[in-house]
Amino acid sequence: MTRPRKQRQQTGQLRIIGGQWRGRKLSFVAEEALRPTPDRIRETLFNWLAPDIHDARCADLFAGSGALGLEALSRGAAHCDFVDTSSVAIAQVSSHLQTLDANNRASCHVGTCAHALDTLAGPFDIVFLDPPYSQDLVEPTAQLLDGNNLLAPGALVYIEMATTSEQPAVPDSWHLHREKVGGGVAYRLYTTGGP
Repeated sequence: MTRPRKQRQQTGQLRIIGGQWRGRKLSFVAEEALRPTPDRIRETLFNWLAPDIHDARCADLFAGSGALGLEALSRGAAHCDFVDTSSVAIAQVSSHLQTLDANNRASCHVGTCAHALDTLAGPFDIVFLDPPYSQDLVEPTAQLLDGNNLLAPGALVYIEMATTSEQPAVPDSWHLHREKVGGGVAYRLYTTGGP
């Protein structure tokens, strides 16, 4: 009688591409649907954010591997709140923060983004929205960010979606600042506030 094989957990690796931890490689358990933002897209995004990242208060609202928030901290952000529904993912982000001696610059939260946005204390200068592509979470999250007054004046919001998805409806006070498509991913940076 053959016993069923225990499924081996797959591990992934995240490489920080800029800032004080440039080149550091962090391992994580590759849960289903976990897809860290690719290096090339992160490089482009953080080039866009370069004038604004220093001392910024950030929120990585669908954190997953923590790639975006960790990159932000490496490049000089003052603080990042990491949010994810997966306790495994958040435990790994917390472990990475400890490895990087950055616990005092971050907070980790397990739960839905909607719950977090009712409890987090803003305002945030930069917000990363990279939810699971199939769950239609971008528009309601954008409305909560705007409605709960969690954004600093002139805040920047990064949104990553599948190229097959329509451009999201965002609050009227948000303006598309940058946009690019690559590898099946559409990624956009919005400025908030103002006319």
